[in-house]
This record gives sequence, structure tokens and C-alpha cells, in this order.
Amino acid sequence: MSSSWNSEPLHVSYEALGWFAFVCWSISFYPQVILNFRRKSVVGLNFDFILLNLTKHTAYLIYNASLYFSSTIQKQYREKYGEKEMIPVAANDVAFSIHAVLLTAISLFQIAIYDRGSQKISKIAYGILLVAWSIAAVCFFIALHNHHWLWLLSIFTAIQISMTVIKYIPQAVMNFMRKSTDGWSIGNILLDFSGGLGNYLQMAMQSIDHGSWMNFYGNIGKLLISLVSVFFDILFMIQHYLLYPASKRKSETSPDLDNPKSSNRQLSDNV
Repeated sequence: MSSSWNSEPLHVSYEALGWFAFVCWSISFYPQVILNFRRKSVVGLNFDFILLNLTKHTAYLIYNASLYFSSTIQKQYREKYGEKEMIPVAANDVAFSIHAVLLTAISLFQIAIYDRGSQKISKIAYGILLVAWSIAAVCFFIALHNHHWLWLLSIFTAIQISMTVIKYIPQAVMNFMRKSTDGWSIGNILLDFSGGLGNYLQMAMQSIDHGSWMNFYGNIGKLLISLVSVFFDILFMIQHYLLYPASKRKSETSPDLDNPKSSNRQLSDNV
């Protein structure tokens, strides 16, 4: 038994907001990729962030694709949350996840081919990934035995949330240590923030239509991921615009304005 919408305007709003979030989140990957390409350098971009982000989006893709396409998992979801409850994963969620994995992989490839300075992926990041995927593997074989696929998706949700909380910390610390956000694209943050707000509004449309907030509880991963992302987006905006603004960096470094290369490099670093 599938659920239907009571209000067509709310349904249209839900779809529009979903694709708005998808577009914002999808485009948010490009400023950093373009910045890396223009500079032919990834100095200032934290490598742990990219590696952990790839794990996060891979887990998110597994969750979204499984819940969206598998009738077995959808049945288990409705048995747990109610037959009238709608599946809290839309087509834009799946599309975003696929796109996110591809673009994050491109960023990782750029790290391999562009100037890295003295930066490298930390042993801590490698250790976190080893633990996360080892847990996922063990839980997969447990689910394979008892067919508790919805429970398995909850494990991937936990991985998503964990990676989301952890992944931003290295970049925030690096910005603090360098007293600069050069090499870290603020365009990525602004678009990610817009997508997060669109995501909340999308989920609210579904809740208002059904008179139930169960879709927030039933997709707690999506909710918590957005909350954490918005928190760090605000932190990065504070770092970029208030703590380490471009004007302050220029006054401290005093670049040679008569030197075109120096001036151009300053501009490209602040994209």
C-alpha cells in the first residue's frame, strides 16, 4: 500500500524544494574543483576532509538507492513506521548521491595530480575509514543471514552521520591554524547552506501534508546530516568573512600590486 498526497500544492512544493536542494548541493562541488584546476594546486584543501567525504557520500548513496529502489526494504520500512507513511527518499536524493560520489572522487584525483605542498592524508583518517568499512562489512553479513535490510541501512545512516560530524573538523582546524581560508572555496559553503535549508523545507512540506512528523524520525540520518552541515557551513562563513577576511589577509601579506602574477593569485585563491 502506498501513500498519496492530500494537497497538490504541497506536493508540487515538495518536489520543487527537493530539486532546489539537489541543484544547490550538486553545484556546490564545482567551485572547489574549479578552484583546484585554476590554481593547479590543492594547498589549503584538507585531504582528510575529501577522503572522509567520499566515504560519507558512498554510504549515503547506498542508503538512498536501497530505500528508493528495493520493494523489500520499503516493505520493512512501512512495517516499522506504518503502512500509510511515505518513503522518505525522493528521486533527487538518489541523483544527488550519485553525483556527489563522482565529484568527490574527482577532487580526490586532483589531490593526486596537483601541487600538494607538504600536505598529506593523516593516519587517523585512514584508521577511521578502516573502522567504518569493517563495521559495515560485518553488519552486511549479519543482515545477509537474517534479512534485516532496514537495520543494515541504519548502520549506513550511522556511518553517514559520523563522517559528516568528523569530516569538517580537519578543514576547520586547518583554517584556524593557517588563519586563512585560501584554497578552500566559500562558494561550496554558500551553496551547501542553501541546499540544507531547502532540504528542511522539503521535509516540512511532507509533514504538513500528512499531519505527521514521522518522516523526520524515519529519515533521521538525512535530518542530522543537514543539521551538522548547516552548523559547519555557518562556522566556515564566520571564518571566511569575519575571522580571516580577504582584506585582512591582503593587509598582512602586503602583496606586490605591481606584480600581475601576485595579484591574480590573490584573486583566484578567494573564489
